[in-house]
Amino acid sequence: MDLHNLVVMANRIGSFFEAQPDRDEALAGIADHVKKFWEPRMRAQILAAVETGADTGLSEIVRAALEKHRALLQPT
Repeated sequence: MDLHNLVVMANRIGSFFEAQPDRDEALAGIADHVKKFWEPRMRAQILAAVETGADTGLSEIVRAALEKHRALLQPT
């Protein structure tokens, strides 16, 4: 899938969870949603983009969630 589309989808998820008052719960919610609803190839692609450190356009909260919960999101 196109990385740009993944970033757009991830940022939409992040926008939803960003409204939660507890940041740790928001980060966990983002990671849980990605784990449940994204296929392994999609998760691998966005994690690889985060790992490069490149400016992908990911929102700060999404990047933080992906970095914090990387182990949970690793494709199996």
